[in-house]
Amino acid sequence: MRQAALKVQPLKPVKRVELQQLDDNQLVTAHLADTPLAFDVLVERYQTRLLNFVYRTVGDRERAEDLVQEVFVRVHRHLARFDQSKKFSTWIYTIASNLAKNELRNRARNPLVYFQTMTSGWEDEDRPLEFEDPSARPDDAFERRHLRELVDAAVRRLPSHHRQVFVLRELEGRSYEEIAEVTSCNLGTVKSRLNRARAAFAEIIGPVL
Repeated sequence: MRQAALKVQPLKPVKRVELQQLDDNQLVTAHLADTPLAFDVLVERYQTRLLNFVYRTVGDRERAEDLVQEVFVRVHRHLARFDQSKKFSTWIYTIASNLAKNELRNRARNPLVYFQTMTSGWEDEDRPLEFEDPSARPDDAFERRHLRELVDAAVRRLPSHHRQVFVLRELEGRSYEEIAEVTSCNLGTVKSRLNRARAAFAEIIGPVL
């Protein structure tokens, strides 16, 4: 006798604030069960972080926004195939990393020289590095903003494969294991690239500090 296919039953209506208390994999389950707003909460949770990561990797804010949109399109399309025994953050960063690497690869084939200056409209709270101190004097706040700009400029000068591990570790706070999975490298390669990236970063930023 042929058995009927199992169906995922929709969860009862849940408020956004309740969804925000769920972890990533619980949100994935909720979305697959057709819970309204579950995917929106995932987007809100990762949009700024991914934009920081992709922007610092490709150096072009407008293009980074397009790539992050594509990340969420792919996540939405393939979410049912996501292995929930794994970390969702690693999966989504891997998608973002692959799109960023493809962007850089395409640029290498294009004779057009890409150059992106710091965007004046970028909000301080969008940045993964916090240089602002609400209790600081105005001149201290200026110095912190200036330092942040120096850091961003130095990061953009790193080779792409070094920049990627540097951003993931030093600016995003990802573990070595997660970086290895995101970049499809072994731990030894990750640590080697990170050491070289740190040395290059120090060499670039040292003279201007």
